[in-house]
Formats: sequence, structure tokens, C-alpha cells
Amino acid sequence: IYIYIYIYIYIYIYIYIYVSYIYIYIYIYVSYIYIYICELYIYIYIYIYVSYIYIYIYISEIHSSELSSFKEKTQEEVVHLRRQIGLLPAVSFIIGTVVGSGIFIAPKGVLMNSGSVGLSLLVWTLSGLLSLFGALCYAELGTSFTKSGGHYTYLLETLGPLPAFLRLWAEFLFIRPAVASYVSLAFGQYVVEPFFAPCAAPTVLIKLVSILGVTFVVAVNCWSVTMASRIQVTLTFIKMFALVLIIIPGVIALTKGKTENFQNGFEVDLLTLDKLPLAFYNGLYAYGGWFYLNFITEEVINPNRNFPLAIILSMVTVTFFYVLVNVAYYTMMTPAELLLSDAVAVTFASRALQGLASVIPILVALSCLGALNGGFFGSPRLFVLQDAACGSQGGSLATNLFHDSHPQTYTFTCCAVTGEYPLVVLMLITGEIYQLINFASFARWFFIAMATLGMLIHRFRFPLHPRPFKVPLVITVTFTVVCFFIVGLSLYSDPWNTGRSCALTLTGVPVYYLTVYRFRLPHRWKHIFSKSSQPLHLQLNK
Repeated sequence: IYIYIYIYIYIYIYIYIYVSYIYIYIYIYVSYIYIYICELYIYIYIYIYVSYIYIYIYISEIHSSELSSFKEKTQEEVVHLRRQIGLLPAVSFIIGTVVGSGIFIAPKGVLMNSGSVGLSLLVWTLSGLLSLFGALCYAELGTSFTKSGGHYTYLLETLGPLPAFLRLWAEFLFIRPAVASYVSLAFGQYVVEPFFAPCAAPTVLIKLVSILGVTFVVAVNCWSVTMASRIQVTLTFIKMFALVLIIIPGVIALTKGKTENFQNGFEVDLLTLDKLPLAFYNGLYAYGGWFYLNFITEEVINPNRNFPLAIILSMVTVTFFYVLVNVAYYTMMTPAELLLSDAVAVTFASRALQGLASVIPILVALSCLGALNGGFFGSPRLFVLQDAACGSQGGSLATNLFHDSHPQTYTFTCCAVTGEYPLVVLMLITGEIYQLINFASFARWFFIAMATLGMLIHRFRFPLHPRPFKVPLVITVTFTVVCFFIVGLSLYSDPWNTGRSCALTLTGVPVYYLTVYRFRLPHRWKHIFSKSSQPLHLQLNK
């Protein structure tokens, strides 16, 4: 009897545990499915919301006389811009826009996907070279098409309105918000990590601090443009000081013979071809910003000479500094330690700067805050430049909506910044740094490759078009082919994030045909859209 009771209890407990495991697994899978469905619903809601805004923007027939006079005034000012930026200011401008939070975020992602110290340093060098080639290609585009608008203008002039619209759509919908999200996550990590070292910091706390950082930057940009610009200047100096503090002890340790982490640096056992594009995505992210010189093309003195010189000098300098920073990391940390660290500069400071270990995280966090502020500070102005080009094609993004607001006024800046804020918070909550980098990089580099491909097509179609600066054909072809290769292979390397990026970009196609080609809509639909969007217009212009 006791044996039967024992067997019965044993079987009962076994079945109970087994059923419990099944229940737990079912609960986990259902939870994952629920999370993905919620995220899908959120993206669908965002898509509908943004589509509604775009449909209204393009169908609205309201054009005030103040807007017309402002456009005429702006065109006159652009024509009479003085060429007053020499070689040294141009070099400083590029370095200031390129060097940011990427050097503190990307080293882990580059090493994780390259597999060895030597290959990671090679990826950093090749990323700098590829960025140099891209900057030279954009220099030709910028001097060939002097209209404002940047990427939008180049795609519009070379490939037509649909690719140009999709570039602007992707920039507004997820590229800019994703960039702001992973920079803010880096800010949160460097603020929280020192309090929990050597243990991992709670993810919830990191994201909460990141949201507070984003909220602070948005509030500053809405409160005062002057205050935001002054904060940006201060944080730029802090950013460069942080780089110097990292490089000096690393170089000193290297000269003393601390080279054990560089032995067998080119082991390829952990390298897989599918991970290589993700390594380049992280490296190229750190070099982002080289195309911003195109927005001051008309102000550069002797652009035929100073444009290529400024690009070459600045990108070589940035590449040299970036490689030195990574060498400094590897002198103090093994590859395994770097991969285990969520805040690389914090781990480095604890090894190399015992007396200043608490200073480095503060400087890096402020650098990330500066990059975040620079993104929010520049977004309204970037969209204004692209909007000016978009408006000349029969539809305008911002000026039709805020037709009584000057782009430099409080109303326009505040609406542009706060419109981006909920998208940033959403991606910040649902995403992770390296996922967001892959998510944003796919569309960004796809359209950069499309722009340089369009430049090649334009060369053959219009050989007599004036080109004050012309890039050697081998550089343009190499850059375009490598970009398409990285973008194409990343679809296999990270299909979830790159696939979402591709899908969200393609959602702009129906919006384009419903808005830019508005003559295809019956008059009654125009009337319905116009009437239904009046409350939104009144609310946004209060």
C-alpha cells in the first residue's frame, strides 16, 4: 500500500511539474506573441496617424500671403549668401558634426560582429575610408545641385520624386526617432551603470533615465532655441575632452609594452560573413554626419579646392582619433571584458583612471546628451531645408501645415520637436541599442547608396551638366557597390530589424500616390479630407 501511495504521489508530482512547464512555456510564447502584436498595433497606429498628417499636408489648399513673402525672401537670401567659410572652419564643422556619441556606443557592436581585435580595428579604418568616399560623392552632389534639401534634392534630381519622397518619409517616420532613441539609451546607460558596477544595471531604470534625458532635451529646445545652441557648444567641448582623456592613458600604456590583447588579433574563428555588415553598420554609425557640409555649400570659399580638402583632412583626422580610442580600449580591456561591458568607457576608466574613474561616465553621458540635443536642434532645420525643395514640387510638409509660422519661430520648432518625441519614446521602450542601430542604418545607407547611384546615372544622362567638383569614377562605383552589398547582406544578417525598416519605408508608397499625385483623387475626397483635417489644423496652430 505504501509503495502504491508513493508511486501515485510521484506520478502526480511529475505530471504536475510537467504540466506546469508546459503552462509556463505556453505563457512565455503567448507573452511574446502579445508583445509583437502590441508593437505591430503601435506601428500601425503610427502609420495611420502619420499618413493622416501627410494626406492633410498635401491636400490642403491653404497658402497664406505671409508664407509666399517668406519663401520669396528666403530665396533671395539664399542667392546672396556670402562665401565666408574657409578651409579650417569647414574642417572644424565636419569634425564637430561627425564626432559624437558613436565612439562610446559602437566599439562593442563592432567587436561583437567582427569577432577579433584586429578585424574590429580594420572595420573602424574601412568605415572611415568608406565615409570619406561617401563624403566626396556628396561633395559632387552638393556642388552640382545647389538647391537646399540635401538627400531629398539629390534623389529628386537624379532618380525622380518617388525615391525622394520615400527618403523624406523614412527620415521622419523612423530614422530620426531611432537615432535619438539609441543615443538616449547610451545616455541612460552611462548615468546608471556607475551606481551598479560591476553588476549589470536594471534595464527599466536605464530606460527611465533615458526618457528623462529625452524629455529634458525636448523641453530645452521648445523653451529656447538660444539656450539649446549654447548648451550644444558647451557639450561639444566636453565631448572632445572625454576623447582626449581616453586616448592619453591608452597610448601611454601601449608605449610601455601592454600589447597582450593585440597578439593573434586577426583570428577569424568567430567571424561569419553574415555578421560583417552589422559590424560596419556600427562603425559607420560612429562616422555619421559627414554629409552635413552639403548644407553650407554656397558659403564655402573656393569650393572646388576647399570642399575635397576639408573632407579629406577632417575624415582622416576623425578616423585616426577613432582608431586610437579603440586601441586605448584594448590596452586596458580584453575582448571578452569589452563585450561584457554595457558601458565601455566606464570599464575603461576603472582600469586606466582610478582617480578620475567617476569623471569619465559623466563626460560620456554629457557627450551623449549633446548628441541628442544636436539631433533635436537640427531636425526642424533639416526638415525646413528639405521642405523647401518638397514645396516646389506641389506639396510641402511643414509650411502648408504651419502656414503662419516662420521656421525659426517657437511654434515651428516646438511642433517639429514634440512631433518627434512620442516616436522616440516608443522606440526607446521597445528597442535595444544595437537593434535600433541596425533598424535605422538599413534605410539610411540604402538611400545614400541610391543617391550615389543616381549621381552615376545623371553623369551619363547629362554629361554637360556643370559639376564644379567631380569625384573619380572608381571612388563613386566602389562606394555605391559596397553600400548596396552591406545593405543587401544585412537583410540576411538581421532580418527582423532590417525587414521592419524596409517595410516601414515601403508604407510611404501608398501615401505618395494618395498625396503627391493628388490630381488622381476625386474632388469629393479632397473636400472630405479638407473638412476632416480642419480641427487638426486649428489645434496645431493655436
